Amino acid sequence: MAGLRNAGGPAGEGVSAARRLIECAEAVRADPGLARDDLAALLARHGEHPADLAPEAFGEADAAELRAAALRMAGILAETDEDRTAEALNALLEQCGTRPRLTRHDGHPWHLHVDRGDGAHWGDWFLASGALALAQLLTEHGRVVWGACAATGCGRLFLGAGPGSVRRYCSGTCSTRARVAAHRRRRREEGSGSGAGAGAH
Repeated sequence: MAGLRNAGGPAGEGVSAARRLIECAEAVRADPGLARDDLAALLARHGEHPADLAPEAFGEADAAELRAAALRMAGILAETDEDRTAEALNALLEQCGTRPRLTRHDGHPWHLHVDRGDGAHWGDWFLASGALALAQLLTEHGRVVWGACAATGCGRLFLGAGPGSVRRYCSGTCSTRARVAAHRRRRREEGSGSGAGAGAH
């Protein structure tokens, strides 16, 4: 399970690991019974080794562990308060016995890894690697750069680690929809207020 224990990697891997975390958490939130094969395919898209994802290495019990861990991480990803987020991440890092270390390989520069040992479980690995990735981002940006979309009826998890102001929406589509809805609401309220004033004379 050597491939599983690597949380962190070349420059930017904190963002890459966070994207893997968010995609997995969102997929399991949408379908709490997400099939083992679908989870394996998702992890493969994010660079996990095929041998580590074979049914004998990543079975149904492993998939159940990963689903439970993903739902737990979804709660942290929806948290907006920096202090509560930091406390939750510290608790996870302590629980998982995370041992980060610097390593380099395959021509890449020095980067962080999380070692869990040969007996690491998929759920523990997911919690440890996800907590480290989010901790790196929180440290780098000094604020929570992920969240749940604020658009009515959406709530999708997103990563907004780019420059600029804090993001509240998962996409430009949701942002525009929310802005249009707010504009229409203000116009209705203004029209209602004008009507009430006119009726009072």
